[in-house]
Amino acid sequence: MAELLTTTRNATLQDMAALLERQQTRKVDMVVGPRTVHVEHGRLVVHGVEPMLTPSGVTSADGVYRPTGVADEGLSEKFGVPRQYLARMREHAVDLYDANLNGWLHRAPADKRYLLRALRGDNGGEGIARAWLSDGYKRVDNLDALMATLDGVRRAGVEVDIDGCDLTDRRMYVRIVCEQVQALAPRLLHGYRSPFTGEAGADNPVVFAGFVITNSEVGHGAFTITPRLVVQVCRNGMTMNRDAMRSVHVGGRLEEGVVTWSAETQQRNLDLITSKTADAVAHFLQREYVEAKIDEIEREAGAPVRDPQKTIHVLGDQLAFSEAQRTEILNHFIRGGDTTAGGVMHAVTSVAHTLPDADAAHDMETKAMRALSLAAAQR
Repeated sequence: MAELLTTTRNATLQDMAALLERQQTRKVDMVVGPRTVHVEHGRLVVHGVEPMLTPSGVTSADGVYRPTGVADEGLSEKFGVPRQYLARMREHAVDLYDANLNGWLHRAPADKRYLLRALRGDNGGEGIARAWLSDGYKRVDNLDALMATLDGVRRAGVEVDIDGCDLTDRRMYVRIVCEQVQALAPRLLHGYRSPFTGEAGADNPVVFAGFVITNSEVGHGAFTITPRLVVQVCRNGMTMNRDAMRSVHVGGRLEEGVVTWSAETQQRNLDLITSKTADAVAHFLQREYVEAKIDEIEREAGAPVRDPQKTIHVLGDQLAFSEAQRTEILNHFIRGGDTTAGGVMHAVTSVAHTLPDADAAHDMETKAMRALSLAAAQR
């Protein structure tokens, strides 16, 4: 059930919306104290949480929930249990996992409160514990964020396409491209070939405007709108992190029990997202903005890379790329045929395309501009 309900990679907008709607029907948020939760066989057992009347009837949160890796990270942080040790206990000694967490729950102050975000199981069966958070966490749900963003785009009156949607246990990513807003980048693309098709950038020196929205329901990042340039010849994406707009998930403290978020609170969040999206569209989807960003990139992109292996080793250390990722970046650099700092940037963004892990792919793409600067500095 966890895989069906929580993840997808390179989905269409329709598939993403359908998945988020299915998740929405299973969500339950509860503020729990250390005396209303215990750990058994690696599962969180919730008991004694007062039911509340919701639009769907009387809602009870009591039950068994299997923590995701993200939830384990929250438990690790809140109780001071080293993350790697907690993961090792879960895999090799679940009795120690239970004993450690039960011990810290028992020692926690009785008035301490946590927000547990979960998905219900089928017919009262085992559910999924998605996150263990502070009780001051402010919810911005993925489905609401997606719908409000699309409403902001509609209000801006521009035509866009969805360049792909990802959902992981940590975050949602929706990449949006506007092909009617484009600019030429001949200096950036003249020596580059797509490592996927072999097409020459010199024949297709077009860059499209776009942006990516990201959101986390589980404490792993604010709702963010980040401008993104898309290269026509290979569909590589370059994100401009310095220009991102963010809305953080910080709110007031919540009372113990099942949480029902008021319509007023939800609408306030959605209005903010819609407004931010409209502002972002007005700014990021302008030809002048795209041309200015291309000019910034081209100032560094032409620097020659005389020792590709050394350069990629250095930026791999600086940007925390794994050995496997460094090998792939070097392979894509060679296949791309562009022996400049711009070629290194293209290699980083094209490898990001190929990663099955959406979180890792997004992380790699966001580091492409830093990779460009580091490669340009390796003289």
